[in-house]
Amino acid sequence: MDEDAPTRGGGRGAGLTLTEEMNSAMATVTLKLNGQTIQAREGCTILEAAKEAGVDIPTLCHHPALAGFGACRMCVVEIANEKKIHPACTYPVSEGMEVQTETPKLVQLRKFVLEMLFSERNHYCMYCEMSGDCELQNLAYRYGMDKWTYPSPNERMPVDGSRQYFIMDHNRCVLCRRCVRACDELVGMRTLGVKGRGSETMIIADLDVPFGDSSCVSCGTCLQVCPTGALIDRKSAYGGRNADVTKTKSICTFCSVGCDTEVVTRAGRVLRVDGVWDGPTNGVLCAKGRFEPLYDTRDRVTSPMVRQDGRLVPVTLDEALDAAAECIASANGGGISALATANAPSECLDSFVALFRNKLNASPAAIEPLLNGLDLPANGALADLDSADCIAIVGADPLEDHPVVGYRIRRARNRGAKVVAVAQNGASPSQLASKGAGAVSVENAVAVCRSSQWPVVVYGPGVCEDQVGQIKELAGAAKFLRLDPAANAAYAARMGLANGSAPTSADVAYVMIGEREQNGEVAQRVANAKRLVVHAAYHGPLTEKADVVLPAPVWCERDGTYVNLEGRTVSARRVLTPDEDVLPETEVLSRLSARL
Repeated sequence: MDEDAPTRGGGRGAGLTLTEEMNSAMATVTLKLNGQTIQAREGCTILEAAKEAGVDIPTLCHHPALAGFGACRMCVVEIANEKKIHPACTYPVSEGMEVQTETPKLVQLRKFVLEMLFSERNHYCMYCEMSGDCELQNLAYRYGMDKWTYPSPNERMPVDGSRQYFIMDHNRCVLCRRCVRACDELVGMRTLGVKGRGSETMIIADLDVPFGDSSCVSCGTCLQVCPTGALIDRKSAYGGRNADVTKTKSICTFCSVGCDTEVVTRAGRVLRVDGVWDGPTNGVLCAKGRFEPLYDTRDRVTSPMVRQDGRLVPVTLDEALDAAAECIASANGGGISALATANAPSECLDSFVALFRNKLNASPAAIEPLLNGLDLPANGALADLDSADCIAIVGADPLEDHPVVGYRIRRARNRGAKVVAVAQNGASPSQLASKGAGAVSVENAVAVCRSSQWPVVVYGPGVCEDQVGQIKELAGAAKFLRLDPAANAAYAARMGLANGSAPTSADVAYVMIGEREQNGEVAQRVANAKRLVVHAAYHGPLTEKADVVLPAPVWCERDGTYVNLEGRTVSARRVLTPDEDVLPETEVLSRLSARL
């Protein structure tokens, strides 16, 4: 293997055998921390050892999801027999080390650093959106700052509001470079950088263009890691401090990754969605998971409706269910077409199958294409992308359909992994391909994977049947990561739902579309049905043609489980209470079943 090629696992301990990694993970050292003898993992930093021992060392530029940087000097510590002080976030522990974390000398130095930071820009806390939750402000209180020791500049710094979802206020920036490092280390975009020197240093995007005109993908990762009010979320600004809000752990249901989220609410309103850095799946979110649900302007279905005299009129839920039951019962020998979105939770799909397959002998199908027809493995995990030395993308566009997978692929490419892309059926992931690789044939992609030690194949619904056999030759040598086109498509396939792509000729169609966009393709599938029942969260072309409309909850109004692309069961949690007539799909289907 080339010396520059990435090693399996990456980071600390890379290149070790499994036994060596286990021994390394279990190895410990003994040291003294503020006079207390503690055990710490060999190779960890003083900051990590202190955190595990319950000792708080102040930080500002450090973030748990980022590599140690040592720029702000807030975490400096004194080490016995060392002439210099050292940043705890980058200095490794060693056997017999003696560390002091809060001596008068360190306190004086930290206060000086804080005084200089407050003097560099216009940090007027009473006007800042982050006042009360700001890490810089908290440190100032911790070390007793009650005034500006050095004069603060009067020069006003620019405010960049060119991005749709959040704003950059350079007046509040402390140049910790968390945003720059997050854009590089976590997202792999490398959009953000630094220009200038000294007091003229500024965070910039690309070659110093407005953020909205840059290569920024608006994932919001930089926003979440910012310790001050330099990056401001337009939707949640001034909506409430940490002490005023409720935070609920959940998952994103935009795609089949199932990223770990923390939904922040107050007074019956979702303020923002944050990623969970130490979550079991993925802590980095994309714009579609973090921002877009909060900007959805579609017209909600809040009341059951039945078509009377050619127009839809609101009715009670019982009246709507009676009408839906009458529609279904009218099918007689003409058959029933039952379509459900594979974005629905597993419990909803269970109820859907129980009613239409088990009770009514129909053949329920998924609205989205399912990959259960592809005879390919699905044994990969997101972590495999972090340790791969070769990634082949076949029939998928990760940056468009599964952005966080695209981010991981970009990160892998940045650290030296070779990325090859096979574009087909409209999928064009060549922007992720390594320089000079471009789009290749499936034969070339397989050959590149064969010549690698730890290849990963990322495939989606664009895989052609005649290519499956060639890709399958890599089974046993490569990991396969399946990008299902819906959040719970793996479970829908497990339940035996068919691909509902063909137009139906049934007399009655029941469409449980939920929050999914009601595009013309879906409407065309049921265009020939004589009676139409639509179970939807929003109005659209389907509800306009429906005989009965049943309201459905949206992502923040339901509990449920999903099977993600790794094959793991993940759970979504309800954070808001829907309107009285908006019941869980499982309950609506149960009541409908009772009527039939």
